[in-house]
Amino acid sequence: MNPQAKLIFASSLLLGTTIVISSNHWITAWAGLEINTLAILPLISKSHHPRAIEAATKYFLTQATASALLLFSSMTNAWHTGQWDITQMTHPTSCLILTSALAMKLGLVPFHFWFPEVLQGSPLITGLLLSTAMKLPPITLLYMTAQSLNPTVLTGMAILSAALGGWMGLNQTQVRKILAFSSISHLGWMAIILIYNPKLTLLNFYLYTLMTATIFLTLNSTNTTKLSTLMTSWTKAPALSAMLMLTLLSLAGLPPLTGFLPKWLIIQELTKQEMTPAATIIALLSLLGLFFYLRLAYCATITLPPHSTNHMKQWHTNKPIPSSIAILTVLSTTLLPLSPMISPTI
Repeated sequence: MNPQAKLIFASSLLLGTTIVISSNHWITAWAGLEINTLAILPLISKSHHPRAIEAATKYFLTQATASALLLFSSMTNAWHTGQWDITQMTHPTSCLILTSALAMKLGLVPFHFWFPEVLQGSPLITGLLLSTAMKLPPITLLYMTAQSLNPTVLTGMAILSAALGGWMGLNQTQVRKILAFSSISHLGWMAIILIYNPKLTLLNFYLYTLMTATIFLTLNSTNTTKLSTLMTSWTKAPALSAMLMLTLLSLAGLPPLTGFLPKWLIIQELTKQEMTPAATIIALLSLLGLFFYLRLAYCATITLPPHSTNHMKQWHTNKPIPSSIAILTVLSTTLLPLSPMISPTI
């Protein structure tokens, strides 16, 4: 893809996201989401591989359906209340349709089926955009309408997302699919706390973005898409593999790494809201995710393939680790001591 086209698509993504974040009218928010969808489609299908074309088609159909539902819910609300303002979403049916539309945009259970397939068909950098930047506009809309949404529906979807995200990631061998199910599981943590403390949802999203960006950039620099190639990538860049292991453990939410911070604060907030059963269930379900993160970490650093391996060992490179990956890894593993500063503001 030529650089001018890449620049146009990247600036369109930025423009679409900015429009959604800064709008307070439903039509402008919808327009921003549409710009985003149209800008990411060429980035998904740029390899012209049948799998990539299939991924782009699936992405387009699900996002178009979600956008139509979003427009329908805002029009229904405007019909009943005369309000087009995003924060004035008060009609119960509209709120329910809106929750479904945004869940479809994000890939929350039960609207999650498209996400692993699309991520598997996309290049690693596009996968990073789909997992992080493309989730910011729908999460912003959820943040702005949090007070109007149905707590029971959101809690149910959150627990199902954490369960299915962990359960379906167990048997995967493709790294991108594992990261897709990891994303679904993390969305469950964001959705469960949304109504009670929306700032915690945003904190969780920012830290998740940080850790996922580190993992995708590391995999991109070692050119790894399968567990079998991950096993032999340590010979190419041992330091990078060690950093990948730490980031994966952080994403799993193990103390004393950064990923423990949002889980700790969310469980604390749920306990304050007298939702101890929900907190217990979602904490136990995160153990499913821990299994496949440990599996990835094991493959990245601890596995020494037998001498009869079918995979050619990669040459050790003396290239320095990119500074962006180094900075992101430090942030992904060492932010937990900041929690006393963050807790009072949330």
